[in-house]
Amino acid sequence: MRIVSWNVNGIRAVHKKELFHPFLESLKPDVVCLQEIKSQEHEFDGDLSEFDAHWHPAVKKGYSGTAIFSKPQPLSVTKGLPKQIVDKFDLTNDDFGDVSSEGRVVTAEYDDFYLVTVYTPNAKGDLGRLKLRHEKWDPAFLAYMKKLEKKKPVIFCGDLNVAHQPEDLANPKPNEGKAGYTDEERSGFEQFLTAGFVDTFRMFTEGNGHYTWWSYVTGARARNAGWRIDYFLVSASLKDRVIAAEIHADIMGSDHCPVSITLAD
Repeated sequence: MRIVSWNVNGIRAVHKKELFHPFLESLKPDVVCLQEIKSQEHEFDGDLSEFDAHWHPAVKKGYSGTAIFSKPQPLSVTKGLPKQIVDKFDLTNDDFGDVSSEGRVVTAEYDDFYLVTVYTPNAKGDLGRLKLRHEKWDPAFLAYMKKLEKKKPVIFCGDLNVAHQPEDLANPKPNEGKAGYTDEERSGFEQFLTAGFVDTFRMFTEGNGHYTWWSYVTGARARNAGWRIDYFLVSASLKDRVIAAEIHADIMGSDHCPVSITLAD
């Protein structure tokens, strides 16, 4: 079973470039997890007939949003975080709006695991959303993962908007303390590992040079001056079923590239 995750930075934009269906044909995923879809379901005119499609757009048009397209039909699908977690961690408004209305999480339940796609809030260039991210979102999302894990193992994937270690970005020193590489964001990621989740890519690949996002502004992709901020993490009990974890840097269409895992039956 191959599961693919991609921050498409606008699914309609990728489709308009005639790159979305070639992506599907190239990677042949059983399940596709998307972030930053920036679209309502009815606004997309591509053929998804082979998938059971579950869209979770933001209330604000053209912003954020996640989706899961699955060939095997999930047992259940949940959109957003549970109300009790939203309330407990006060995930409502900050200066940028109501984070719980931004379409950031979709959960699909299968026979032997939960699959969650997540688009983690960006701390912003001026770090204006770092407080929400560090004090509320990251602990709330981890609490949700642990809540699911009490029932069955969990796979979660998506744009986590953080480079965990120096080898996860091309230029760590000049980026210390900047959005995506603050101590707060990195410690939030570390909490996932402390809780027992496994960064699947690092099961197979060490070192730097392996990135999933490149700035459009600086033409960084041609120089591979990127960041690894898109991940698959799995419950420890699923670790032995992961037989591959890959970054597909040759797939174009977004400022991110797809990442994937392959599970043994």
